[in-house]
Amino acid sequence: MVLLYLEEGRRQVNSRCADLEPWQIIGATLITTLGAVWIKGFLFQQESLTSRIKKQCFRLIRKIPFVGASIQSQLNKALDDMSASLCTLKNGMSYAKQLPSKGLSQSQVLDKIREYETLSKSLFLPQLWCVSGAVYWGDETLTKLLVKVYGDFAWSNPLHPDIFPGVRKMEAEVVRMSCTLFHGGPNSCGTVTSGGTESILMACKAYRDMAYERGVKYPEILAPVSVHAAFNKAAHYFGMKLVHIPLDKKTMKVDVKAMKRAIGKNTAMLVCSAPQFPHGIMDPIEEVAKLAVRYNLPLHVDACLGGFLIVFMAKAGYSLAPFDFRVKGVTSISADTHKYGYAPKGSSVILYSDKKYRHYQYFVAPDWQGGIYASPSIAGSRPGGIIAACWATMMHMGENGYIDATKKIISTARKIKTEIRKIKGVFVFGDPEVSVVAIGSDVFDIFRLSNALTSKGWNLNTLQYPSSIHICCTVLHTQPGVADQFIRDVKEQVAIIMKNPKEKTTGMGAIYGMAQSIPDRSMVTEISRGFLDCLYSTEVSKTNTSHMNGNGKAH
Repeated sequence: MVLLYLEEGRRQVNSRCADLEPWQIIGATLITTLGAVWIKGFLFQQESLTSRIKKQCFRLIRKIPFVGASIQSQLNKALDDMSASLCTLKNGMSYAKQLPSKGLSQSQVLDKIREYETLSKSLFLPQLWCVSGAVYWGDETLTKLLVKVYGDFAWSNPLHPDIFPGVRKMEAEVVRMSCTLFHGGPNSCGTVTSGGTESILMACKAYRDMAYERGVKYPEILAPVSVHAAFNKAAHYFGMKLVHIPLDKKTMKVDVKAMKRAIGKNTAMLVCSAPQFPHGIMDPIEEVAKLAVRYNLPLHVDACLGGFLIVFMAKAGYSLAPFDFRVKGVTSISADTHKYGYAPKGSSVILYSDKKYRHYQYFVAPDWQGGIYASPSIAGSRPGGIIAACWATMMHMGENGYIDATKKIISTARKIKTEIRKIKGVFVFGDPEVSVVAIGSDVFDIFRLSNALTSKGWNLNTLQYPSSIHICCTVLHTQPGVADQFIRDVKEQVAIIMKNPKEKTTGMGAIYGMAQSIPDRSMVTEISRGFLDCLYSTEVSKTNTSHMNGNGKAH
């Protein structure tokens, strides 16, 4: 029967082409092939067709004279307000725009430093406990030790291990101690990086190259929608596609069934968070790991935020489901030593269950005229002083120091979670087990509460999709009375808001809420680029400090 159909098909094609000349057949075939390739390229890109159509529509709308001018006017106003907020100096201060003709003495430089410190005065006052995350400890004794160690190794560079063998040894020990904390086996390994973003980039780069080796042309990262934006950056940098997997709306954990459905021939890696940044929720790592094993895919656990808490929680008296190399299928973990590891900013680790994965992270240029060039991560030269200070922190803290700090932080976070749940009008997202407590409301715009708490001196993280705010507890919040004050302020402000829950939000809360509702995300990108431009501005906006923001964060 099949042969009959094939024969009939052949006859029909031959009859229709009987009157065509060879050049016509060849030309039609070529045009059809090129057309098919173009259609495939148009339909199947990293960015979805729907998203591209929306962008094109908004570009056309913005070209309408009246509409475009109005939108640009509003954008310019937002950028001007941002500049006025960020680029404010005190009376008499100015920007240095060229080198001094004669170098300043050390005492003159230190005088200048003290002048610059006054611009960030809030960071040097006891009110630092009002800040969510950002500064994870301010211990004076530890700070003095870090400054001394960094000074001793300020000129060192791990790129030259033969010249600086001490730094090489310290980096190797930081990695090995971290592998041990995450229950890595004898083949586990890793590198020290400049922060969580680089650690995540390195894992994605390694798994992209692994996928290329398997013949995958368009590698995809499967990750929860709550995963850190560094995965967006990795996808952008490395030509990968980030496929966001939805969360269970009740638990805020990644939907494992949805992740299973998303696995395909282009899948290069799976991702879970431990915990995720927005709501502090631990993803179901054991369940996702089973998918990784079943489909022979690498699984990366992003523990950048809470990695150096969760490894000590069991010994601190708080049980967690397995999340590390004890779980079969987990092949890499990123964890920031500069967060709850209390090391100086600019240090993190990327760990692998086996050396075969780390080899894909490396970069080697064997034919460079300057010699064989090999580097373990993105950077070539790296600050040996940071590695030395990280090592010194871990040795100084010891297991007992980390366990003690973990007990205080987790008990504080759980106290806040328990008390917030008792407040009518707000709720806590999911069941956070670590240090982050995210707050939302079904009654009023949660950004009103954000504004109110800001007026009371608190500096919380503002989140979107869904609208929420969170506090990331640190050692600073474990000081006597701090958690009680936060709970008291939330209760008082919610009670005030509940008297008129439908009132409109004003100030930065309104701007943040509006940003979520803008369908043309390129406008949000434009404003964000303007914010980044402001960070490098050397133009004075105003001559008083009444508008200073001081939190160094793009709203």
